[in-house]
Amino acid sequence: MAWLDNISLMHLVIIALLLGLAPFVPEPHLFEKFRMLMVGTLVKPVDIFDFLMHGAPVVLLAVKLGRMAFLKTS
Repeated sequence: MAWLDNISLMHLVIIALLLGLAPFVPEPHLFEKFRMLMVGTLVKPVDIFDFLMHGAPVVLLAVKLGRMAFLKTS
């Protein structure tokens, strides 16, 4: 996971915010797709791809923060 350690935290935060919240109006895609997932209407491949694309930076940010916390305590 050295490649994740090489990514700047600030860059990852910016990418996660921009892709996670884009488009800003009327509703961010990530929130819309998550709501569709909870209701059970996230079935189209394009919607699943969109959810993964907008959610991937957020997941990477969470993994990086968790890894930073784990390595700090070790």
